[in-house]
Amino acid sequence: DILVKRDISPNQISVASIAFAFAGVVALNIDSGVIGSICCAIGIQLRLLCNLFDGMVAIEGGKKSDIGSLYNEFPDRIADSLLIIGLGYAIGQSDLGWFAALAAALTAYVRVFGGSIGLKQTFIGPMAKQHRMAVMTAGLLLNAIEANVYGTHYVLLIALAVIAIGSVATCVTRTLAIARQLKGADHVDQ
Repeated sequence: DILVKRDISPNQISVASIAFAFAGVVALNIDSGVIGSICCAIGIQLRLLCNLFDGMVAIEGGKKSDIGSLYNEFPDRIADSLLIIGLGYAIGQSDLGWFAALAAALTAYVRVFGGSIGLKQTFIGPMAKQHRMAVMTAGLLLNAIEANVYGTHYVLLIALAVIAIGSVATCVTRTLAIARQLKGADHVDQ
């Protein structure tokens, strides 16, 4: 309600999600221990709140714009990539971070591709955006403990691997769902 009454557009809220993701990942790369992990986890949650609020302000506040759908998608891809790649760099696994970010971006590509050929977009997982961010947040909170007690970051490596493997699996499940929809459409047409 506060955001609706202010002179803040949904598109500005969407862009703010990038700033929160960037701030979180910078904190993590400055300090991959307790403080950086907690700051990054907070950045992720603020980023997700932006994703929630932009739609609410657009719909409930009557502030939809002609380019709103663009702002709804692109900041998500940028924020996701910043966080996942930044996680890779923070733990010395930049290649895995880049791979996981590519796989995460491809999950959105597959979903949007299905929509572009007239099918219903599917948000199924196992590693959709909310799942990726939940895994990363849990990893960061557990890392705050691990880094403090053991001085290691194995939980973040595991979280990054889970995001990478889960994103690939999500691409496969979404592609198979598109194939099923297409086969169903072909069957109906015959």
